[in-house]
Amino acid sequence: MEGDLTRRGFLHRAAGASMTLALPGISAAAARSLAKPVEIGMIADLHHDVMHDGDDRLGAFLRAMSARQPDAILQLGDFAYPSAENTALIERFNAAHARPLHVIGNHDTDAGYTTADCIEKWGMPGRYYACDIEGLHLLVLDGNDSGSPTHKGGYATYVGDEQVAWLNAQLASLDGPIIVASHQPLAGAYAVDNAEALQSILGGAADKVILVINGHSHIDEMIRVQNVTYLHVNSASYKWVGGNYRHESYAEEIHAAHPSISYTCPYRDALFATLTVDPGNQTIHITGQSSSWVGKSPAELGLDMHPNLISGEQIAPRIRDREIIRVGS
Repeated sequence: MEGDLTRRGFLHRAAGASMTLALPGISAAAARSLAKPVEIGMIADLHHDVMHDGDDRLGAFLRAMSARQPDAILQLGDFAYPSAENTALIERFNAAHARPLHVIGNHDTDAGYTTADCIEKWGMPGRYYACDIEGLHLLVLDGNDSGSPTHKGGYATYVGDEQVAWLNAQLASLDGPIIVASHQPLAGAYAVDNAEALQSILGGAADKVILVINGHSHIDEMIRVQNVTYLHVNSASYKWVGGNYRHESYAEEIHAAHPSISYTCPYRDALFATLTVDPGNQTIHITGQSSSWVGKSPAELGLDMHPNLISGEQIAPRIRDREIIRVGS
């Protein structure tokens, strides 16, 4: 164990977790480029158009961010339709910070809305884009491209050639540190169709890419692939269970007004997180939230959701605190 601690890299510690993951280090030049710790507030999969209390869940996130004063706030998709009815909620998010950032999810273009509608209504620079956050480079991808040669039906889950060329150019031109964000995962459960190709690209820039983050999966998970760390940010609201496990968690009148909730196992409290990159001691901190199920959990409904996911581990109403620590020189 002592020998392991002297190797170049990072170690990962998660509150309540028994495993330690060795992670790649931020390059010295990249670390020095940050003049101070950089913090991003993150919320994923609010699903305002499903939940009856989306306003309250967003409010909990924004109050926490008002207290922490991060350098940016980021929603990771499946946020709220770009509709007239959702204008107040969208403007509330955008007005809460000088640097509000968006990722387009697969459900944001349901009900006849388009990617262009999201870009305009949310105030995005484009469906994919680069953003400098106090010297930290954020690269946002759109995982909703069509054209996947292995598409099996349903929602598109693919990063197309245009974006891949752009990503390669960004990785070549930037010194780092770099965080890549997408709605659909680029690794792990529910990953995009061309995940392996993207993992190879990002692995080739592992000295620059310090983290890859996503929503979509509604799980709490961190994994490492080709020296790059991937963080699944859990939903603010629920885990989807589908029609075969339809049930009521709230009062009858709530389900009557919001029938899609019956296809979910809701979280009692809003889940969200902050990500802090500290160049002083070269650590990345994830500060999350813990809650409980409203009604039955997926396991209590008898649902085994995914062959690689464990109920009570990745499938849980929480985002765990995590610490990624650089050790060695």
